Amino acid sequence: MHRAVQTVPLLLGVIVVNFLLIHLAPGDPVQALVGDFPAPAAYVQAVRHQFGLDRPLGVQLLKYLQHAGTGDFGYSFAQRRPVLRVILERAPATALLVLTAWAAAAVLGPLIGIAAALRRNSALDHLVMTSALAGYSIPVFWLGQLLVLAFALWLGWLPAEGMQAVRRQLTGGAHLADVGRHLILPAVALCPRYLAVNARLMRTSLIDVLHRDYVTTARAKGLSASRVVARHAVRNAVLPVVTIMGFDLGFLLTGSALVETVFAWPGVGLLLFTSLSTRDYPVLLGIFSLAAAVAVAANLLTDIVYGYLDPRIRYT
Repeated sequence: MHRAVQTVPLLLGVIVVNFLLIHLAPGDPVQALVGDFPAPAAYVQAVRHQFGLDRPLGVQLLKYLQHAGTGDFGYSFAQRRPVLRVILERAPATALLVLTAWAAAAVLGPLIGIAAALRRNSALDHLVMTSALAGYSIPVFWLGQLLVLAFALWLGWLPAEGMQAVRRQLTGGAHLADVGRHLILPAVALCPRYLAVNARLMRTSLIDVLHRDYVTTARAKGLSASRVVARHAVRNAVLPVVTIMGFDLGFLLTGSALVETVFAWPGVGLLLFTSLSTRDYPVLLGIFSLAAAVAVAANLLTDIVYGYLDPRIRYT
């Protein structure tokens, strides 16, 4: 409970910083609203007054914080609808994409790291480490475009964009299968960086744990190698990986913007891109606040899991 209370001022600080950064950035949202054509000064002023942009920045900030505390994040400049409704309509698509990539990295990364650690300096170990370095280094948007070229345009195995087929009305299992086919390429493009980090961290941590005294003692008691690894080594070696997994979830949410743009995935990331181009300040602030809340919640959950795995950890 104490840790949860500590997140309140943190979230408040993040919202204030985001508000100031967005409003102090170059560009005028009113110009984006009225268009590139010359508009009467009276009309421009009326639009500015309608959205409260003619007030001092401090007044705008206090008014925003007052409404945000009640769950009201304002109205979208471009869509003329409540920001919260606009974001929540896109949130399920982003959650599906992010959680799929996160789950794949969380499960496959440690397993690959364990296999590499148990066969240290073998051909498998070198292959895993080289692949992990490549997976961490490849830019997400470049990998996404390669996947589209290879598997959508050249081979024609998977769809190139969207979340579902637009020319067919599918229901039930056929609809789920269609969404799954559209999900494969975006998830594969988003996953490698985080999978590589988990694999390398798990390998390093397990190699270190395997040389600890308590592991040597367990072996001296006559326990099998597999039981020593499973019960005494992996549980302690996975602690640093669990910490990284919490950070991964927050970064995946913001990192999905590039993937959603490449694959036209109708999520919050694509909404962020379009809101940037139209300078839709309320939507941008809502998305950044949501991303901050998810990152904080993920780290809070990580602390809880960390304490469960290692009872010596106590938070004050």
